[in-house]
Order: sequence, then structure tokens, then C-alpha cells
Amino acid sequence: MMAVKERVEAVLNVGLRVPSIMLLEVLYRWDVSSFFQKIQRSSLNNNPLFQYKYLALYLHYVGYILSLVLLTLPRQHLVQLYLYVLTALLLFAGHQISRDYVQSELESGYEGPLYLEPLSINRFTTALICQLVVCTLCSCVMQTKRIWLFSAHLLPLVARLCLVPLETIVFVNRFAMIFTGLEVIYFLASNLLVPFNLAKTAYRELAQVVEVYGLLALGMSLWNQLVLPVLFMCFWLVLFALQIYTYFSTRDQPTSRERLLFLFLTSIAECCCTPYSLLGLVFTVSFVALGVLTLCKFYLQGYRAFMNDNTMHRGMTEGITLLILAVQTGLIELQVIHRAFLLSIILFIVVASILQSMLEIADPIVLALGASRDKSLWKHFRAVSLCLFLLVFPAYMSYMICQFFHMDFWLLIIISSSILTSLQVLGTLLIYVLFMVEEFRKAPVENMDDVIYWVNGTYRLLEFLVALCVVAYGVSETVFGEWTVMGSTIVLIHSYYNVWLRAQLGWQSFLLRRDAVNKIKSLPTASHQQLQQHNDICSICYQDMTSAVITPCSHLFHAGCLKKWLYVQETCPLCHNQLKGSLQPSSSTQDGTSQQPESEVPQQELTAELKEKDGVKELVPGDCGPPACSSSTG
Repeated sequence: MMAVKERVEAVLNVGLRVPSIMLLEVLYRWDVSSFFQKIQRSSLNNNPLFQYKYLALYLHYVGYILSLVLLTLPRQHLVQLYLYVLTALLLFAGHQISRDYVQSELESGYEGPLYLEPLSINRFTTALICQLVVCTLCSCVMQTKRIWLFSAHLLPLVARLCLVPLETIVFVNRFAMIFTGLEVIYFLASNLLVPFNLAKTAYRELAQVVEVYGLLALGMSLWNQLVLPVLFMCFWLVLFALQIYTYFSTRDQPTSRERLLFLFLTSIAECCCTPYSLLGLVFTVSFVALGVLTLCKFYLQGYRAFMNDNTMHRGMTEGITLLILAVQTGLIELQVIHRAFLLSIILFIVVASILQSMLEIADPIVLALGASRDKSLWKHFRAVSLCLFLLVFPAYMSYMICQFFHMDFWLLIIISSSILTSLQVLGTLLIYVLFMVEEFRKAPVENMDDVIYWVNGTYRLLEFLVALCVVAYGVSETVFGEWTVMGSTIVLIHSYYNVWLRAQLGWQSFLLRRDAVNKIKSLPTASHQQLQQHNDICSICYQDMTSAVITPCSHLFHAGCLKKWLYVQETCPLCHNQLKGSLQPSSSTQDGTSQQPESEVPQQELTAELKEKDGVKELVPGDCGPPACSSSTG
């Protein structure tokens, strides 16, 4: 029960604040000066409305202040204010019912007893029931038993029941309206100091919070109290729904598929022409991205995905990307058509970012599934189907956007991200296939580590070539085309991050692997007799050893496991002696067994240290036995 109450309060906290942002949106769109200039130009004579120009300007600013006050009111006071507004609307409805009844009686002209005229008794009964409902609702909303306070609109009905002349009933109705108005004025006058006292209390609380905790704590408190992301998202969805409803309510002909896409873009463009609606779109995109990423994790792992939730994928990256691009391009200052075309490009970038985040979620899961012994066909189908989607959909998006826009440097930069995503997915699928081949063989594949290294190296080389092509195209556009400072800056940034850093990291990885391979080749290989006498597992992967190398400190390891250890540091995994320089095996005992030092480190501690220093990616199956112990390396 408490959970339901909290949810209702949360919904009220958001829903009751949406009209205040809608009012801010309307006030921002309404240009008072232009409005009165149009009135002045359209009137041959002086329009009396033009005399109230400055009053309208003052009311415009007062509207901003009232909207901000309504936005920041505490929930309980906001609920009370809406109850007062609802009571006023009910009283107005009662006045309308009474006026319509009096008007219908005047049109009928019948002044005799009601029970002698069926139509009169029907009108009287209907009006009486409606007025009683209004009185009851007002009493319930205001939480009072004094129902007579809201019964003034019953006076015309009582007068008609007492056979008062129709002309007199008109004055009775006016008296009832005046009496109700006086009640409202009295209520407002008696509560005139409530807003002042509320503002004074709020100011004292804010000053105390700022003095004790600072402005940052005040901002966080308001953020949590107002639930701004959800609030702006609901506001934008209401705005978008109204825009769609307005379009379809004025259209009689069916809309084609191309027209629907254009309608979708133009509706979004209409709903981001102010800072408030732009923030609403940003938070909406963030929540949509979060929902897509959550569905992706659920599709791959089921309910287990929510047990170890990754805080990195919260959808904020996509929202911030949209906001930055919109501010840099001056989106809200453009015309609707231009804004729609620019939004199509920005949304393409946002979707490409979502696809990249989906790949970051899927990549470790797919590789771990391929390296494990899990034979669930449903899990493998989900992993492979998602990878195929991430392989095909970015390429399809790039093809579609090239159909609408002319190819230039900016468009090439935009579609290159989708191409890189497809290349990364292709590399992940190839490694997954290699893992599955090794699983079906029931035995380790010879030099699997080298194969995976060259697969990774190949698709990373393709990524480097794509980035190099983008830079080359940008340089040609800068040299032979129109030179701009922004274009040259983008070329330099792209050259540094996507070309120079990629080349530097790839070369360093190549050098590390070459040094590790040379060190492994310089180590002697353990004979069959030495392996039998050693009769132990590899201390790195905990798998049986059918082949091994011997370190200078007389320790035995799988060659593939030791090679990846040497990527991290050049020490023995057990005794931490340096393995630099001449890697010659130390003396062994006469029976052929390797002499173990007394200061061996426990295996669990060594494995934890290896995983900690090796970062996110672990060992790749090679000569180390079954693939359950490993994953891909760069």
C-alpha cells in the first residue's frame, strides 16, 4: 500500500508541474512587440488594444515569475492550488448550467407549475441533478461539510419551483452569480498573505541550506525534488503528441510512408524551437537511449543483466551529444524545414552513438559466451542475432543518409562512425567463430593466440584505414576546396585521435608482442619426462599442461599463458624474478625435475594479480588448453 502511495505521489509531483513548463513555452513563443505591431499595421484607426501594450509586457514578465513559482512549489502546496483551481472551474460550470436553464425557460415561456409540463419538469430535473453534483464535488474537493457555501446556483431552481415569474428568475440568477463571486473574493482576501508567508519560509530554508551545504547542495536538492529529467521528458511528449494530433486533425487524406517520415522529423523540429522544448528533447532522447540499452542487456542476459548493472550505459552520453550539437549549430534559431534536415543528421549521430554503446555491452558477453562451455542454443542465437543487427543496421543507415545528402567532409565523418561500428562487430563475430570452432574440436587449436591476434590486427588496420581515408578527404577539401577554420580544426583533431593515436597504439602492441614472442622462443621446451615428473597444472590458467616452457628460475608454464604475462611485466609469475636479458634455464636436478624456489606465491593471489594488471581483457586460448580460461587480447 505504501508503495502505491509513493508512486501516486511521484506521478502527481511530475504531472502537476508540466502545465507550468507549458506556460513557460507559450510565453517564450509569444513575442509581445511583434503582436502589437501586427495589430497596429492591420488597423486603419487606432486599435484600443494597442494602448495596453506596456501592460501586456508587464503581464508577460509576471507570467514568467508565476510559472517559475508554480514550477518550484512543494508538492503539497501545488496539490492544494490545483484543488482551488478545480473548485473555481466547478463553480463556473454551475454558473453555466444555471444560465442555460434560465435561458431555456425564457425560450419556452411557460410559467405554470412544473408537473403540468413534461418538458419543464425534465429541464428542472436535469439542472437540479447537475447542480447537486457540482455542489457535492466542490464540498469534497475543499474538504468541508458546509455544502451551502456552493449552493448559490440552486437559487434559480428554487425560484422556478416557487412559481416566480421568469423575468425575476433572471435577476435571481444574477444575484447567485454575484454571491458566488463575492465568496471567491472573500476567500482570496482571507488568504492574501499565504503566498507571502510561503515565499518567506522558502527563502529562509534556501538560505539555511546554502549557508550550511552550499549552492551545489541546493541545486542537487531542487533537481531531486522536481525530478527535472522526467518532468522535461513528460512535457516534451505532451508537446509532441499535441503537434501530431493537430496535424492529423486537419488532414483528410491518408499519409504515405515518406510523408510519415517527413511528418515525424518536422514534428520534432516544431517541438524544439525554444530552450525548454530543446531540453525536453534532450532528456527524452536520454531516456529512449537508456531504454534501448536496457532492452539490449535484457535480450542478451535476461534478468541476470540487472544484477550487475553497468553504470556507464545510462543514456546520458546520447542526450549530451544532442545538446552540444544543437547549441553549436544554432538549432532553435533555424526555420522549421532547415531545423528538420539538421535534426535528421543530429539524430543519425545519436543513433550511431547508441549502436556503439550496444556494441560495448554485447562485445564482452559474446566473447565470453564463445569461450565458455555453455551449449544453450537460445543464448548463442541471441548473441549472434544482435551482432548481425549491429553489423547490418549501421551500414543501412549510412546508405540511407547518403541518399538524402550530398557527400562532403562532414557527412563522411558522420558515416565513418557507423562503418567503424560494423568493422568492430565483424571482428567480434570472427573471434566468436574461432572460439566455437575450438569448442567443437574438443581440443585446443594450435597457435590460436596468433590467429586471434591477426584477426584483431586486421580489423583494427581496417579501422585505421577508414580514419586515414576520412583525413585524406578532409585535407583535399581544405586544400582544393573552401578553407574554413572549423574544418581545419576538425581535420587536425581527427588526425591526432583517430590516425596518430591508433597508429601509435598499434605499433606499441606489435613491439610488445614481438618482444614476448622472442623471449618465449629463447626459453627451452619441457620434455615429456619433465612434464610427468612436474605433474602439476599451469599456475596462470590452472589447466593441465601437455606442453610447457621452462623459465630461468625453473618454473613451468604454458607458452601462450607466459607470453600474455610478458605483455604486462617481464617477471616470473611465481617468484617475480626478472626474465630480461638472456633467458637461459637454470640448473635442474639430476632426475630431470625443475627445482622450485621456496618462496612460491599462492596460485589464487597470482591469478588475481594477473587479471588486475591485464585490465579488462583476459587470456586468449592458445597452447593453454581449453578456452574456458581466456578471452581475446588486442
